[in-house]
Amino acid sequence: MAAAAANLTHLRSFHYWRQKPTFSPSPTTLPFYRNSSASSAGRTKSLTKVLTQEEVSFTEQENSLVEALIGIQGRGRSASPQQLTDVQNAVNVLEGLQGVPDPTSSSLIEGRWQLMFTTRPGTASPIQRTFVGVDFFSVFQEVYLRTSDPRVSNIVKFSDAVGELKVEAAASIKDGKRILFRFDKAAFSLKFLPFKVPYPVPFRLLGDEAKGWLDTTYLSESGNLRISRGNKGTTFVLQKKTGPRQRLLSTISTGTGVKEAIDEFISLNQNMGDLELQDGEWEMIWSSQEETDSWLENAANGLMGKQIVKKDGQIKFVVDTILGLKFSITGTFVKTGGRTYDLTMDDAAIIGGQFGYPVELASKFELEILYSDDRIRITRGYRKIVFVYLRTDGVEQN
Repeated sequence: MAAAAANLTHLRSFHYWRQKPTFSPSPTTLPFYRNSSASSAGRTKSLTKVLTQEEVSFTEQENSLVEALIGIQGRGRSASPQQLTDVQNAVNVLEGLQGVPDPTSSSLIEGRWQLMFTTRPGTASPIQRTFVGVDFFSVFQEVYLRTSDPRVSNIVKFSDAVGELKVEAAASIKDGKRILFRFDKAAFSLKFLPFKVPYPVPFRLLGDEAKGWLDTTYLSESGNLRISRGNKGTTFVLQKKTGPRQRLLSTISTGTGVKEAIDEFISLNQNMGDLELQDGEWEMIWSSQEETDSWLENAANGLMGKQIVKKDGQIKFVVDTILGLKFSITGTFVKTGGRTYDLTMDDAAIIGGQFGYPVELASKFELEILYSDDRIRITRGYRKIVFVYLRTDGVEQN
């Protein structure tokens, strides 16, 4: 039983995947964080195929949930209180609708689903807290109930080049919503090996800890969106197909092939016409910066931290530093073309609480908007560096 308990801390049902921030860390602390594009030419072809998939269709209520998920880091772990509220409200609306009746009896529940969001109730077990590293990879669930061997499987996909870990459970249908399962095997499927590598877990010794159930509380009529709740009270949002923005953010979370993904995404949206520098708070989640100067110069040139854009032509860069201090530099922007702006940053200070210490620092450069909507902004700025930003101050839904 001691061996079983040891293995139990490394593996558990879908309800216990531990979440860490999905996106690359935001470079808002000292020393300056180096966030390279880490491009991989080998992924270009596959990214082209993924990013050019047919656009996913949702109902108005479903789209409210999908929009609420855009920009949430760590599949929910790093969500702000407002983001969690927006997701929960959208989930409540969908669960109050009919959806597909008796989803476990529908063929639409079959297939591979990508985990987009999960909550973490206070009853989370030590397994959830010790399953590290999962957030750096894509997580899926496979449901196949209409076979001679019904199964529910949880999958951690490391990359197309490396392979995946698959944890399988024997499944049965209890009623129109609930699936019962018992985990019984797990193995690595690695691209560089011609055989599977068993993951050593003594499932038979785990008893009830290897069992669980999963209720599907909403299944879209398109068969593309699913909301499920597990036996520990955790809520899951899963999709079969994801939109271009979701796929781009997922690629950024892996840190591999990001440059190619951005190029493909922009090519899909190249006919957007003129683009405005939208007001709001925008957090940088990725940049193509490879060389590091002094952190003050990087901060002044917008290479780290947050941008706060105001409608009156004012813009501020804010960077969290050590000991609770912040670096802030304020300036102005003037539109010079359909997608270009001139930025002049000239009012810098180190701020601690209500006090500020002026810093003699100024910067001027051109900013080009490559893509922008209410959630995501991609720009080319100082030294032609490409940035991806997420809006963090909430967005009004039409």
